[in-house]
Amino acid sequence: MSSGNVHRIEMDGKEIILIGTAHVSKQSAEEVKEIILQEQPDTVCIELCESRFQSISDEKRWKNTDIIKIIKEGKALMLLINLILSSYQKRLAKQFGIKPGQEMIQGIESAKEIGATLCLADRDIQTTMKRLWRGLGIWGKTKLFFQLLMSIVVNEDITEEELEKMKSEDMLTSSLNELAHSFPQFKAIIIDERDKYLAQKIKKAPGDKVVAVLGAGHIPGIKQELGTEHDLEQLSLVAPPSKTAKIIGWSIPIILVGIIISTLSVDKATGIDQIISWIVWNGSLSALGTLLAFGHPVSILVAFLVSPISSLSPLLAAGWFAGLTEAFIRKPNVQDFENISEDVHSLKGFWRNKVTHILLVVAFANLGSSAGAMIGGVDVIRQFINTFF
Repeated sequence: MSSGNVHRIEMDGKEIILIGTAHVSKQSAEEVKEIILQEQPDTVCIELCESRFQSISDEKRWKNTDIIKIIKEGKALMLLINLILSSYQKRLAKQFGIKPGQEMIQGIESAKEIGATLCLADRDIQTTMKRLWRGLGIWGKTKLFFQLLMSIVVNEDITEEELEKMKSEDMLTSSLNELAHSFPQFKAIIIDERDKYLAQKIKKAPGDKVVAVLGAGHIPGIKQELGTEHDLEQLSLVAPPSKTAKIIGWSIPIILVGIIISTLSVDKATGIDQIISWIVWNGSLSALGTLLAFGHPVSILVAFLVSPISSLSPLLAAGWFAGLTEAFIRKPNVQDFENISEDVHSLKGFWRNKVTHILLVVAFANLGSSAGAMIGGVDVIRQFINTFF
């Protein structure tokens, strides 16, 4: 049976109580506290993974961030997307004067208060984002990135009553279906896979009575998935790029170089034009991206010089070099790291904070480089066809 936001399920001699919450609602946090104290469960499951748990527990974690290491490991864009995803929730939390994820924090505190086992039931956020990101093509990644970036600009206030209405399953389902229309992989990976993961962790949690604190959008899926066994290891797997993808990744630049060499052997002037076109399109658009991110002039120059070369190698990215240059010239200080949580509330804050600014330089330089490679590649092929056919 279920009542309001609380859903009770009996299975295999275990009582499972699911609490559907809005992630920035005072009412949700109070409801979590009341139910845990009233039910006295053996285990409290919360919709957090280890990294998000640390994020909530340690507000000063940014002090230990090595931005240069993040860029070198190719994690800059993932970090930027995670920060953008959290910014909307943080703005709402600020509007209502509570901490983001207050209902999760309340779940942790109430579990400690009654001596219950705490279970971090969610899949690692990095695993989820990597599975999503690898399922998108270049256009999909660009579209998603700019859609997320534009979400920072929209700063509409909503009432707490409207926020509570977000718990409506019909409204949430409708919103997810609308989002899935633009990004079919989004709902499957962000919601459906995590429903399976959460359901498995909840039903395997120790004790005869388990309370699970969850975002309301997960409740219908988890109720459906509780009756099925799921392989957590499989759901946590981030498959490496396939051999086919690697072959294609290397074949395209090799073919382009071969086309230019072939053209040079027949028509030197056209071959030189191909080289110039490749350099100009790659370099200019990557430099333009860095400029749009308000990168330092030296970072803009580095993007221009590196992009025509990095576009010929799947192992390199112009944004890495532009971002590293930006990091060396405009090195973030401790204050920048401490202010991240506040600065991600606005688009201006993203550009003002040196840490997020560097991440934007990486992202925009890479996007410009990708666009330049596509346009430059098409022009190289066009000139080749005109020469030989």
